Amino acid sequence: MTRNLSERILTSFFLLFILFTCIFINKYLFLALLIVSSFISFNEFNRLIKKSFKKEINFIATVKIFSALFFILFTYTSYEIYGRSPIVIIWIIAICIFSDTGGYTIGKLVGGKKLTKISPNKTIAGSVGSFIFSLIPLIFLYLTNEIYNDINLAQLVIVSLLLSLICQAGDLLISYFKRKAKVKDTGSILPGHGGLLDRIDGLIFVLPSAFLIDKIIF
Repeated sequence: MTRNLSERILTSFFLLFILFTCIFINKYLFLALLIVSSFISFNEFNRLIKKSFKKEINFIATVKIFSALFFILFTYTSYEIYGRSPIVIIWIIAICIFSDTGGYTIGKLVGGKKLTKISPNKTIAGSVGSFIFSLIPLIFLYLTNEIYNDINLAQLVIVSLLLSLICQAGDLLISYFKRKAKVKDTGSILPGHGGLLDRIDGLIFVLPSAFLIDKIIF
C-alpha cells in the first residue's frame, strides 16, 4: 500500500468520524460543521476561479457573489434536511460516497471509452458503476425504516439515480475548473485528498438538489 493511499484511507475515516459525530450529537454541531465546510470550500473555489480567469475581473467578481450565495444555500438546505431526519441526510451522503466509489472501482476494473475530456480518468463504465452503486444505500434506508409513507421503492430508485447524476455532474464541473486552472487539487488541507472541495464537490450540489426534489415532488 502506497503512502498516498494510506493517507487517503485514514483521512476518509477521520472525515466520516467527524461527520457522524456532528450528525448524531445535535443539530447545532452539525450546523457548525456545515458553516466551516462551506467557508473552506468557498475559499478553495474562489482560488480556482482566480487561476482560471485571471484577466476577467468582472466575471470573477460575479462568480464570487453567486458562489457565496450558493454555499449559503448549501448550508441552509442541508440543515433543513437534517431537521427532517438525520437518517435521511446520511442516506443522501451515502449516495454520493457510493456513487464515487462505484465510479472509481468499475472504472478501474472495466476501463473502456472515456466519458469526457474534462476528466480523462473518468470512463463511461465508471459512470454506469456510479449509478449502480448509488442504489446500495437504499438497503440502509429500508433497514432503518426511514421511509416516507407516500414514497414507493420505484420513486426512491429514481431519486437515487438522479442524485448520482447530479453528484457526477458536480464532480465534472469542479474538474473543469481545476483543468482550466491547471491544478490537480483545489487545496492541500486533507492529506492524500487535496482540498475539502475535492471531497465534497458532488455533495454540495446533491444536498440542495435533494431539498428541492423533496419540496417539489414529495
